[in-house]
Amino acid sequence: MRTAVVWEVLREALDGRVEQGPGRELDVLDTGGGAGHFAVPVARLGHRVTVVDPSPNALFALERRAADAGVADRVRGVQGDVHGLFDVAERDGYDAVLCHGVLEYVDDPAEGLRNAAAALRPSGLLSVLAPGLGGAVLARALAGHFSDARRALTGTDGRWGEGDPVPRRFTAEQLTSLVGDAGLEIRSVHGVRIFSDLVGGLEEQEPGAVEALLELERAAAQRPDFHSVASRLHVLATRK
Repeated sequence: MRTAVVWEVLREALDGRVEQGPGRELDVLDTGGGAGHFAVPVARLGHRVTVVDPSPNALFALERRAADAGVADRVRGVQGDVHGLFDVAERDGYDAVLCHGVLEYVDDPAEGLRNAAAALRPSGLLSVLAPGLGGAVLARALAGHFSDARRALTGTDGRWGEGDPVPRRFTAEQLTSLVGDAGLEIRSVHGVRIFSDLVGGLEEQEPGAVEALLELERAAAQRPDFHSVASRLHVLATRK
């Protein structure tokens, strides 16, 4: 439920990239890919995936997950981060780069995106997933934390307080501007977890409600009027 929309968009884009290229195997770089939530499914499609992550524990979990899925020969984990990306990854070397859950943590999101873009081959795909400002504001307000909601809304980083585990949030305009400034052409923008983070388990109380909620998420994902209240924002772009 939490990443279904992203996965569907990403898989379709990877299939399209295969149709444009000389072979069916793509070279994919997953920056901050952690334990392989996306890397392993991408490898199961038949692609080669390099995961760059600063956490040794996450890379160990990635190794186990890839082995359990039977794709250990297609997944390689290396310790590093997006700021020092070319210490461990190739420049101009990948058909697709995933930058999921990275920009909110790095010191300089613009630099991180420039590095991710520079890792792409011409016409390569960039998939960016980052936390949305509006979703956090709405969630805090609905929980009765109105001062937190106002702080997130009016602050420079989108945080609602010292206890906020997310260091930075973005509006759709901020995120697409960063992607465009990195020399990329935006193909699509999707709102992710527009409703699922707000319903608080209500979908489990009625038969068929989970499937209905997922269909609602799919229907709203591409509508710009819902991007402003999404918990996550997904941008798909190509290198010019």
